[in-house]
Amino acid sequence: MAGQPEMRSDPRFAGVSIHESAYVDQDVSIGSGTKIWHFVHVLPHTVIGKDCVLGQNVMAGPRVTIGDGCKIQNNVALYDGVELEEGVFCGPSCVFTNVNNPRAFLNRKSEFRRTLVKTGASIGANATIVCGHTLGRYCFIAAGAVVAKDVPDFALMAGVPARRIGWMSRNGAKLGPDLICPETGERYRETRDGRLEEIA
Repeated sequence: MAGQPEMRSDPRFAGVSIHESAYVDQDVSIGSGTKIWHFVHVLPHTVIGKDCVLGQNVMAGPRVTIGDGCKIQNNVALYDGVELEEGVFCGPSCVFTNVNNPRAFLNRKSEFRRTLVKTGASIGANATIVCGHTLGRYCFIAAGAVVAKDVPDFALMAGVPARRIGWMSRNGAKLGPDLICPETGERYRETRDGRLEEIA
């Protein structure tokens, strides 16, 4: 459409599309097939994998890692210490904190805590992830939930504070009592220590 800002290429990043309104700082790595949309800011020492999408008004970095195939929706800030493994979905306006007890008049950058989001996890719109915790593989965080503890693989978490209300399959379907994915037929079982695992 005439007059509309367009995607541009950057000689630093082969096969990457970057909107002309976005800023990508020096000392950044971005994999091919990734799209960086309107008003995104990627700060130094950030690594972004292949085939990712960073939606409008996303901020990533410094020292953030985003694995291949991640989708970061609009208005998400990924702060120092956040690490996303492959295939993570971050819904619009979800929040990652970096310090547990911030004060405007105190510099606590030395207290930033690592937050790890494992492969295939989904975080709903407006959810808050309190720093220093790990979100397990293929877990599903409901919209608006506040996660203040580690999350097991495949857990469906909801509420404030978030608690496990069920299990989700690798494919993102809620599991019933039989623990069989209604979409793929994949089977799961609960372990004695309260985790869920796939049955080969």
